[in-house]
Amino acid sequence: MKHIYDMIIVGGGPAGYTAALYASRAGLDVLTVERMAPGGQMALTDTIDNYPGFEDGIDGFTLGMKMQQGAKKFGAKTEYAEVKSVDFSDKVKKLKTSNDELLTKTVVIATGANPKELGLKEEWELMGKGVHYCAHCDGRFYKGKTVIVVGGGNSAAEDALYLSRIAKKVYLVHRGDTLKATKIYQEPLFNAENIEILWNSEVKNILSDEKVIGAKVKNNKTNEDRTVDCEGVFISIGRKPATEFLKNELTLDNYGYIIADESTKTNVDGVYAVGDVRTKPLRQVVTAVSDGAVAVNFAEEYLAMTKFE
Repeated sequence: MKHIYDMIIVGGGPAGYTAALYASRAGLDVLTVERMAPGGQMALTDTIDNYPGFEDGIDGFTLGMKMQQGAKKFGAKTEYAEVKSVDFSDKVKKLKTSNDELLTKTVVIATGANPKELGLKEEWELMGKGVHYCAHCDGRFYKGKTVIVVGGGNSAAEDALYLSRIAKKVYLVHRGDTLKATKIYQEPLFNAENIEILWNSEVKNILSDEKVIGAKVKNNKTNEDRTVDCEGVFISIGRKPATEFLKNELTLDNYGYIIADESTKTNVDGVYAVGDVRTKPLRQVVTAVSDGAVAVNFAEEYLAMTKFE
């Protein structure tokens, strides 16, 4: 007979590996299915200085690896694959991956959220040729150069500040006339000598000659177009939940996030949503970690009360 796990966790970010740690430590047979590398989006962060226990901060990749090792110590396994589809219609759930079909009694969805795109055709053509979605990953290529950051929230502000320490000039293009970013980012942003904010503006086209050479920026108040010469464009306008593979198996909100409260329970018994992929007021590493622990608590309760034939 095909092996049936007690729990399969889809996604190896902080929520996923916390669930793996708690579940394996409780003696459950656990598998984490991760598409790329431990840490998820956290792994792309250069420095995390608001996670308790690291007074000097820690980079996201190292923290992700530590989380994986902590779960592995108690027997949790990891398979590197992408979950293509799921079937939650029976007590024993089925997950079809790029490698195989897996069976499990409980499922924890920890797939997080991916960067949103501007929707310009040039994005695909120039991805990796001057168009980027992670300043901490690719900013090092722009030392002494000019770049654009698109967005006005915390991510965009953080990216602009990070790039200002590397690049010669940073343009922050924002649709509004005030930033959505929290105050902790705004003062250093306004004080940075090499950051210029283009208010009420949008990137309409990305200009290239095999690689990015600039962008056409429109001021929505004056309707004037401006060409900004630059070597890189960093798009930081938010994220979209990675829930496409669920295909109506779970109830989602209008933005595609899995509807689940602080219990992490979804509308399907034995299936839990943790971290950035679920509806929640605050998406941080600490809240993701909390979700992972909570999900295992309720999964253990479900396993104890459910008969599997």
